Amino acid sequence: MHVLVAVDWHVIWLRIFHPDSAFARALWATVYISIVAQIVGILLGLVAALARMSRFWPFRAISATYVLVFRGTPVLVQIMFFYLAFGLPNEINFGAFTLTGEVAAGILALSINEGAYMREIIRAGIDSIEKGQMEAAKSLGMRTGLAMRRVILPQAARVIVPPLGNEFNNMMKTSSLVSIIGVYELFNDAQQGYSNTFHPEYFVAVAFWYLVLTSAWTLIQASIERRLAVSDRGEELTLRERLVQAWSPLQARGFSWRTPR
Repeated sequence: MHVLVAVDWHVIWLRIFHPDSAFARALWATVYISIVAQIVGILLGLVAALARMSRFWPFRAISATYVLVFRGTPVLVQIMFFYLAFGLPNEINFGAFTLTGEVAAGILALSINEGAYMREIIRAGIDSIEKGQMEAAKSLGMRTGLAMRRVILPQAARVIVPPLGNEFNNMMKTSSLVSIIGVYELFNDAQQGYSNTFHPEYFVAVAFWYLVLTSAWTLIQASIERRLAVSDRGEELTLRERLVQAWSPLQARGFSWRTPR
């Protein structure tokens, strides 16, 4: 009880319901860093997964080494390495979009680290598909690459999407580590607020916003998974259809929700 009284709720209220423009920039930085790093990580993971399946052993060796190094070392160390070793320019222009050097280094480190985890997720998804699917596609005249795009990967998506969604949830939280190289995102904003006022409540507020981001993504992920969930009859079932499907056998046996008089 004494702890609740000691908390300055006014600070938390302002950070949640009346955020300033600097906080809005920090929130946007967390979102776009997470999205870009996850997309690049998926692409790297796909390339690494295909390299692992290659008949050319150097590709398999490179893929295995990549996973060994970036899954076996802390992501914080990787962020510092890419920031200090590559000496990225102050700003990198992509047309209408500009990235600072520290943001680019953070995205690069997070992407490469994520790619090592996505390789295993994508590999597991591809391995879950029966080998006869590839053979059937080839019998229709498809090359390996075309069969992979049109036959294997669409089916593997049902296995890949759930852990991929969890990885993106982790990415939004892991993105806070780029604050160590000076990226102004949510955690850095809370650090600066605490440094100026010595109010730890800034970290409570930033924890709330991380919870909002991860909860929003959880809802989006659930929607995507529902669209990928195909029933045995080859159609997507809505919640109502699933309830009717579950209720019908019980109704056939004479079960009723009505209580006996």
